[in-house]
Amino acid sequence: MKTLKTHLILGAALLAATTVAAAQNYPQRPVRFVVPYAPGGSTDTLARSMGGKLSELLGQQVVVDNRPGANGDIGMSIVSKAPPDGYSIVLGYIANLAIGPSLYAKMPYDPVKDFATITQVAGASNIFVTHPSLPAKNFKEFIGYVKANPKKVSFASAGVASVGHLTGELLNDMAGIDMQHVPYKGSGQAISDLVGGHIKVMISGMASTLPHVRSGKLVGIVTTGLKRTPATPDIPTIAETYTGFESSSWFGVLAPAGTPRPIINRLNADIRKSLQDPEVAKRLAGVGFEITHGTPEHFSAYIQSEIKKWARVVKISGAKPE
Repeated sequence: MKTLKTHLILGAALLAATTVAAAQNYPQRPVRFVVPYAPGGSTDTLARSMGGKLSELLGQQVVVDNRPGANGDIGMSIVSKAPPDGYSIVLGYIANLAIGPSLYAKMPYDPVKDFATITQVAGASNIFVTHPSLPAKNFKEFIGYVKANPKKVSFASAGVASVGHLTGELLNDMAGIDMQHVPYKGSGQAISDLVGGHIKVMISGMASTLPHVRSGKLVGIVTTGLKRTPATPDIPTIAETYTGFESSSWFGVLAPAGTPRPIINRLNADIRKSLQDPEVAKRLAGVGFEITHGTPEHFSAYIQSEIKKWARVVKISGAKPE
């Protein structure tokens, strides 16, 4: 028994030493940065904006890997099951980490237990955009138009129980209107259909729609944060009409649970530096992102608080899985 105990202690010590050595030499090969949505959306824009500078800081290429499907769950699941060695990280989104637990009876991953949080990276108000052919050109006119045409105005979103979907349902509830939801499998196709006039209204992240607003192809009528954003100072918030209305998106980087703390600390520090790079910060601010950063513990606590908040919103909306 004494010999067995000695072997176990030596084995544990050797494993710890190997882990520390691996962390100290990290990274030694490219890092896969999974985006659980298709190219062209807000999550993809954020990851690619960070990726170049992060590659420079880490000394290894950060490869953005789009893995869309199941409202982001496919990409999240891939990373939750990856080796906890720092070579697979994921850009998590509010829908995957805070909304999903209340929507699905069973998820392919546990957003709290299956990941090691690295840091929250950004927040963003969402925006109501319309096709120019819609008669309403501002928020007051829009509400009046929907009330005059109950069940005839449809709004697109990136999918059932996406932030855009739930934001629309919250507005239905607070404003006493009856918009009909049209879910898409990601924001890219929805935006394409909106620009083409096939659908007239969409609730989306700013990063993917502001270029179309600025070009005149779409009309931005209202944003969803408590305050106006620097990127759209002339566009009012819903809260200016309906006090207390807020529905903002947020994003953060995670690794598989069990990833060594020295690797988490390295990624946390370099992600912070990448977000502080003047060119990256300017690019992200220009499309409506508000940069955030904190400790892994802060991000973990925030996720848990958001799970509680969105449980109520999902219940109010009556959203059901596709």
